[in-house]
Amino acid sequence: MKARPDFKEEQGFTQWWLWSILIGLEVLFLYAVFKQVFMHEPFGENPMPDMVLIFFTLFILLLILVFFNIRLKTEIDHHEIRIAFAPLGRKTIALEDIKDLEIRSIRALGFGLRMGSEFGTIYRVKGRKGLGIKLKNGGKIFVGTQKEQEMRSAIKKYL
Repeated sequence: MKARPDFKEEQGFTQWWLWSILIGLEVLFLYAVFKQVFMHEPFGENPMPDMVLIFFTLFILLLILVFFNIRLKTEIDHHEIRIAFAPLGRKTIALEDIKDLEIRSIRALGFGLRMGSEFGTIYRVKGRKGLGIKLKNGGKIFVGTQKEQEMRSAIKKYL
């Protein structure tokens, strides 16, 4: 049975600018498909072939669905730190494998799952604050958070 976590957080992509871009592109491509495929009027001066236009419309819709479903879940209890970045992967770190824990800021650009940076593996949805984990085997992990103070209180128990 899992221990009740001292810290639990779930984050999703809620940035207004990301959704504005994705939805704006989808609306534009839906309009282009309607005009070109159903009304038989070319969209633009150099129109895409119908199948390419439909492909891009479906691709943007797929991106919207992916970003809607991505969740970064972090749990900390007295045994381990669990990171689930659905659907990209999960990681469980036993506390005895950890050399150091630190709440810190990073200057890395971009969001998502990144490997091989100076911060090690980065799990990040938004913001620059998170938990820096140094492992006894030399590995490093950074997990972003929007609940800095709650996370800080939870890790104080293990330092």
